[in-house]
Amino acid sequence: MSNKSSIAILGTGNMGAYIALGLSKSGMCDPASITLTRRNLDALAEYKSQGFNISNDNVAAAKEANIIILGVLPQQLNEVLDQIAPVVDESKHLIVSIISGVSSVDIQKKLNKNIEVIRVMPNTAIAINQSMTCIAGDHASKENIELVKNIFSTVGVAMVIKEDLMPAATALCSSGIAFFLRTIRAATEAGVQMGFHSHEALEMASQTVKGAADLLIQLGGHPEVQIDRVTSPKGCTIAGLNEMEHNGFSSALIKGITLAGQKAGNLLSQDK
Repeated sequence: MSNKSSIAILGTGNMGAYIALGLSKSGMCDPASITLTRRNLDALAEYKSQGFNISNDNVAAAKEANIIILGVLPQQLNEVLDQIAPVVDESKHLIVSIISGVSSVDIQKKLNKNIEVIRVMPNTAIAINQSMTCIAGDHASKENIELVKNIFSTVGVAMVIKEDLMPAATALCSSGIAFFLRTIRAATEAGVQMGFHSHEALEMASQTVKGAADLLIQLGGHPEVQIDRVTSPKGCTIAGLNEMEHNGFSSALIKGITLAGQKAGNLLSQDK
């Protein structure tokens, strides 16, 4: 499969749009080579003005593409696969799924074709080329796994994992954006309570979180190493940390992430 320049994103919600924007901003793909589909074309008007192709015809979009990215809700998947199955070509197409809770084998069986399916779980930071994207292709070729990894490496960090870990990756990285944003919101509210204006507290909290993450990314090591450098005997930092732990901070975060992982593992069988 040598030419993968044409991409169709079927079911362009927030994540599909972020993927398109991220790939465009990175220079990896020209907007004209990306087709976005959605039932309501009015919702895609702004993307048309940026040079993307828009359509409400999944079949036509899939037929013309080399890479088909499935971005619909799990509950809509079977309908979309029934639509595109007649035009899916095993020698031409690569299927990339960003749908939570749906295995690559599920998609292959529904299409009734021996086609390679690679699961990808980015997060919304793909819009600014800062996604943590997990990729699973247990039944795909090394060539196509490397292709997809290269594509998503242009919009952040991409990591290849086993497919049975995708629900956990969904919780930690995709849902994780919301968990860490909620942490920033809470810190901002604390700042306001202590006397800062909200915009000041938000900037301070956001930059502090970014700095903490960059310490680990750039210097490596365990978070506790950096925590030890901030805490001193009888100091304010250890007092604050201990108060948070007494109120279940770490436990609540662990429980929330693991529960999200459990739910992500069986979204296909659930209602919205």
